[in-house]
Formats: sequence, structure tokens, C-alpha cells
Amino acid sequence: MKKDRTKTVPTVLSIAGFDGSGGAGIQADTKTISALGCYAMNVLTALPVQNTQGVRKIYEIPTQAVYDQLDTIFDDKLPDAVKIGMVHSVDLVQTISRFLKDYNGHIVFDPVMVSTSGHRLIREDTIQACIEELFPLATLITPNLDEVGVLIGRPVETVEEMHAAGDELLELNLRAVLVKGGHLHLDTLTSLLKRKDRTTKAFHSSRIDTQNTHGSGCTLSSAIASFLARNRSLDEAVELALEYVFEAIKTGRDLSIGKGNGPLNHFHNPQKLITHDVDN
Repeated sequence: MKKDRTKTVPTVLSIAGFDGSGGAGIQADTKTISALGCYAMNVLTALPVQNTQGVRKIYEIPTQAVYDQLDTIFDDKLPDAVKIGMVHSVDLVQTISRFLKDYNGHIVFDPVMVSTSGHRLIREDTIQACIEELFPLATLITPNLDEVGVLIGRPVETVEEMHAAGDELLELNLRAVLVKGGHLHLDTLTSLLKRKDRTTKAFHSSRIDTQNTHGSGCTLSSAIASFLARNRSLDEAVELALEYVFEAIKTGRDLSIGKGNGPLNHFHNPQKLITHDVDN
């Protein structure tokens, strides 16, 4: 006799690219979601060939295959939150946006446009499609300063410029944006959470001297999605996710994995699977 299944867990769907070196993309998302006590599901959007030193090639996943993955997941289990990472074509952006337009959960979009090693990953027409199709659906977008520069058409090099850039990004029909300041050459790092009501919350942390930051953006966005899936407010989710990433970098700073930018220590403080009763 089958035992009744009376418990469930917060679920997070990662719609993202692959990283065979294990530090970024769907691999980083799955580690992060699992480490934060949630259940990870995946939809693969692209197959980048990469290691800690950079991206060598990107093989596209057929758009129909992405749609079929989404359809199969949503037919079985509606995720509590969705994280979107690498989307490499206009068709793919439109397919994902059409699928998610009636989804009522939280969506965290990490607009992956530039790799850690400085490689441009998507074309201009795809960027415009992201702005038009995915930005309005997102609870939050999480660009780094390179990506902010791509979106507003000029470099951002100071905290004051981050404030101005964040306000400008809100004009792109966004609910909220987290402007990440990790690329500024300062001892104190600042990230700015800006909402469409023009409120701003600043988060500060000390810089960690390490090259092991590969996948930090993927990790942060999936951590935010995980805390949102756990019913935290947006402010709380961002603060807790930033703390998680800080500790993941801090505890992994001395790891030697690969010849380039190494990964974070995603399981520095793993949490048990968070279960709750199934609603009848």
C-alpha cells in the first residue's frame, strides 16, 4: 500500500544555461537552491562549453525543446519561484515570456549578457527582446555593472552612477532592480535595491580578496528566488541572499579548482529540506 504523501517543500525552477565546470549556470542554481532547503527543478536553455577560464563555444538548445521542458515541468508541479538566467535568442525570449505570462509566482531574472572573463554572450536584438518581453514579468532583475552598462549604453563606475543607472533602468517597465556593485574597485561593496515606487535600499559588504567568484551572479539570483519561495519579502530575500553569497565566497576563497576564476562554496552552511503540510 502506498503511503499518503502529506508533505511538500518550496520549489524553485531554474531556466538557465549549462556549466560543465560546475560553478555557474544551472549547476550553481541547483546547488544554491538545494543548500537553502528548497527543491530545484531545471529547464536547460543553452549548452555553453566553458571552464573556470572562460566560455569557448555556445551550442543552442532548440526553442521547441525549451518549450517542451517548460510544458512538462508545469504540467506536473507549479514552481513556487522561477529564476531565469541565460537566454540567447529572440525566439527563446518570446517562448519563455509567452509561457510565463500567466504565472503568478515570483520571477527573478539575472540578465546574463557578459561572462566573468568579459565575453559578450547575447546579441543586441536579444537584449531588446529581454527588455520588452521578460522585464515586465520579473519580480526583480539582478544585473551586474557590466550588464547595467550594456542596458543603459554607458559605463557605471561609482556608487552615485549606480543610483542614477538604477533609476534609469526602472523606466524599462521594471518592478524592481538590484544593481550589483561587485565590479567596483572599492574595499566596501554596495548593491542597490530600487523599486518602481522609487524607494531604495542599500546593502554593504567588505570585499573578499579572492579570484573564486565564478557563478556569483547565478548564485545570488537563485538564492533570492529560493528565499522568495520560502515566503520572505523581497527586501529580506535580497538581504539573506547577499549574506549567503558573501559567506560562500568567504569560505571558498582558498579553494584551488581550475586555472581561472574558481567557484563559490555553495554548501558552506547547508539547510535541511524545508517541509510543510500539503494543503487539502
